[in-house]
Amino acid sequence: MTTNLKKDIITFIKNLPEDATIDDIMYHLYVKKKILTGIEQLDQGKGIPHEKVMENAKKRLEQWLK
Repeated sequence: MTTNLKKDIITFIKNLPEDATIDDIMYHLYVKKKILTGIEQLDQGKGIPHEKVMENAKKRLEQWLK
């Protein structure tokens, strides 16, 4: 992820609105972790090619429209 995760998280929280609740902070941290995990997986070549995603989406849509 990052080299100074604690510092990055503190900065991230400071940039949230002043009226952010604990639930808001937890949600934003959860989303940020998911994004960082996804980027890490892509860097490791674990992503799904766009063509495959579109192929699967088309198949699902066809099933829904039956």
